[in-house]
Amino acid sequence: MSTPIVTPSARGCLLPPASVDRHRVVWPYAITVGLYHLLALLALIPWLFSWTGVVLMFVGVYVAGGLGINLGYHRLLTHRGFACPKWLEHSFVVIGVCCMQDAPARWVAVHRRHHEHADRREDPHSPLVSFFWAHFAWMLVENRDLTGLGIYERYAKDILRDPFYRRLERTLLYPAIILGSWVVFFLGGVAAGLALGESMAEAAQFGASVLVWGVFVRTVAVWHITWSVNSAAHLWGYRSYETGEQSRNNWVVALLSSGEGWHNNHHAQPRAASHGHRAAEIDLIFSVVWMLEVVGLAWDVVRPNPKLIAGSARHRTP
Repeated sequence: MSTPIVTPSARGCLLPPASVDRHRVVWPYAITVGLYHLLALLALIPWLFSWTGVVLMFVGVYVAGGLGINLGYHRLLTHRGFACPKWLEHSFVVIGVCCMQDAPARWVAVHRRHHEHADRREDPHSPLVSFFWAHFAWMLVENRDLTGLGIYERYAKDILRDPFYRRLERTLLYPAIILGSWVVFFLGGVAAGLALGESMAEAAQFGASVLVWGVFVRTVAVWHITWSVNSAAHLWGYRSYETGEQSRNNWVVALLSSGEGWHNNHHAQPRAASHGHRAAEIDLIFSVVWMLEVVGLAWDVVRPNPKLIAGSARHRTP
């Protein structure tokens, strides 16, 4: 039986899932998270600073995090909020892979499980356990419910029908895409430096700055933005809908994530491709979906139910 919903005042009283073994560290995740944070700290070295790298970092947060994770992994694959050509779907997913948030089938499976058990004990990452548990700690220890074939069979069978997504799970294609993105950023920077008349040493320095800022800093930034939807957007903000859990509309998270922070709206109607339900709830990711629809590259776009929005005023709470 599911654990009853608890209120934010009872934060910290929810236990982690019974399937969690806190004594068993998932070393591939722990090492990856730690290593990327250390590599991102290289940005503090003046020799590795460049304004081009900084610009690429900010653009990358929107392109990789926004279009790859928020649009591709989340609204398209997980919730099927719209449909588009397979080549375009796969393109969004490849961009998402470069964020190192797992291969798409596992990402989808974990997120669908979250929706099924939001803020109950079975939820993989409820902040009612603790803020840091929801933000990232849940990934670093073993959860038997998230390993093996069972989670794929229950939550991601539709994803694995696609041979491309099966290859991302079962072959070296996933790490190859990630390592390939490193090469592209570094060699792209080197080539740009040489084209501007720099020496090989100067061009290599520029390429290294592009790699550090455009890949490592950007990846860490996207991680924390994504994680903040799991943590902050279930703790702070306003609620327009009574959804049976503690999801919140958090404008800071929404700003950083280009619309994902309207999280209470999302839990009220998970399939809707638009998370902003009011004019003030700006959702840049849905703007992309809308533009794709206009040019015929998106269809079956699920929009918020007008009756749901009309009835939400009486539920809005701080």
